[in-house]
Amino acid sequence: MMGETTNRTAVQEFILEGFPAVQHLGNVLFLVHLLAYLASITANMLIITITWADHHLQTPMYFFLSSFSFCECCFITTVIPKLLVIFLSGRQTIPFTTCLMQAFSFLFLGSTIFFLMAVMSLDRYLAVCKPLHYPTIMSLRTCFHLVTACFVMGFTLITGLMVKVYQLSFCGPHVIPHFFCDLGPLIQLSCSDTRSIEMLAFDLISFILFTSLIITIIAYGNIVVTIVQLPSVKERQKAFSTCSSHLIVLSLVYGSCVFIYVKPKQMDRLDSNREAALVNTVVTPLLNPIIYTLRNKQVHQALRDALSRVKL
Repeated sequence: MMGETTNRTAVQEFILEGFPAVQHLGNVLFLVHLLAYLASITANMLIITITWADHHLQTPMYFFLSSFSFCECCFITTVIPKLLVIFLSGRQTIPFTTCLMQAFSFLFLGSTIFFLMAVMSLDRYLAVCKPLHYPTIMSLRTCFHLVTACFVMGFTLITGLMVKVYQLSFCGPHVIPHFFCDLGPLIQLSCSDTRSIEMLAFDLISFILFTSLIITIIAYGNIVVTIVQLPSVKERQKAFSTCSSHLIVLSLVYGSCVFIYVKPKQMDRLDSNREAALVNTVVTPLLNPIIYTLRNKQVHQALRDALSRVKL
């Protein structure tokens, strides 16, 4: 027992390698990612603020969107500040406990976001395909319970997984070939037999991704069928434009996550995982506010109303 404790505490800190191949472009990359981070935070906070400030936007759709935006802000904040430091100063050390906390926060918030995307897809399905029943089904109480369930499921699934990771021994290599403490690279540094935890991680993450993906596909499939039946060509074009932009973002998110996580052997393609992870942590958080909300006429009107009140 004493030997196991010693092994687990032998590594007191890890080194995040970042992107050594492009470190000479560190200042440029720092500026680009800082601007992307600030834009994402500003846009998502704007969505949250106007949703709660304007009574016209206090509907189920915007309740889910504001919850989604809150998760996005927290999600990128677990990763991007450290990435910015890496771009400025090169590889960075991170304490053992902090590394595990970062991995937990990233996976917990990421899981919650996927569950929220499934709920948002169901909300759109009900609004488009079952408009008469929609107000009754999607009450404020139901919305609150659905969002709470997303957080509880994400927390429960990831807590169990991270408890297993904490029990691993880390006694040798301590350089993580990534820009944050992601699960796969972290497990690969363990001195323990990691086959069982790799399969557990594979099964859990596959369940989270594919459950959310299947719900989203079914929901949008029904939405497309309903749109095709609309009598007006203009209405069909408008609806397809909105759906297609949603599906582009969803494809980026699901595609990058399946590429990174849904393979039994995490050692494969660790280098390319870094680039794929940037899609989820930088690109889609920047696109989501634009695609989901800022192109919406109701949001434009709410912004104009808010600006006019400020001027007065």
